[in-house]
Amino acid sequence: MPDTPLERFNTEPAERAEEVLRACNAAPSFAAEVAAGRPYADADALVARAERVSRALPWAEVAAALAAHPRIGGRVEGASAEAAVSRREQSGMGTADAELRAAMVEANRAYEERFDQVFLIRAAGRSAAEMLTELGRRLGNSPEDERAEVTEQLAQITGLRVRGIVSSPTATGERALQGDAGSRPGASIAASAGERGAERPRRRPMTSTEERDESGAEPVN
Repeated sequence: MPDTPLERFNTEPAERAEEVLRACNAAPSFAAEVAAGRPYADADALVARAERVSRALPWAEVAAALAAHPRIGGRVEGASAEAAVSRREQSGMGTADAELRAAMVEANRAYEERFDQVFLIRAAGRSAAEMLTELGRRLGNSPEDERAEVTEQLAQITGLRVRGIVSSPTATGERALQGDAGSRPGASIAASAGERGAERPRRRPMTSTEERDESGAEPVN
């Protein structure tokens, strides 16, 4: 009987392992490619494979994965496993004051108008001010350079999430491996990405209500 999260991940049926992996990266081919590499000798080998697969994804698949990520600074709703992960990853926004939140709303809008996609950054370990600074810097990127940065950020986020599924019995992925249907990671993410297919996700303009939700203040005109 497997005793550790990694051993359980290595021995679960492929479809169960893929379901867990889709909560880490919703790119259509990602989960199957990483699951196909089982068994992994240790967590480092699994994370390295996940990051390598992520960095090799074609842009159409990276764009599909972007559809599963909330705006930085936005309220992440829902009780799903992936929503809980996103809230933890964006914990740096929790201490941001109203002025910084309003600046993030404006910067998000400028980014989405320039690149027609959500701003993606590894939020874990970064403060709100650091994320805002990075957003401002990346607004100066060419579309080609920004695609490269997005792909790298996706790989880093994926690596952290994948490590989480084999790091402790209470990790998101472990709950899924135990068959908890109420917290199955990947269910809503996979649906979102599947509906969009490999299309480039288009971001609609933020409404005044959404701006208040993200900033905690009245919308900035």
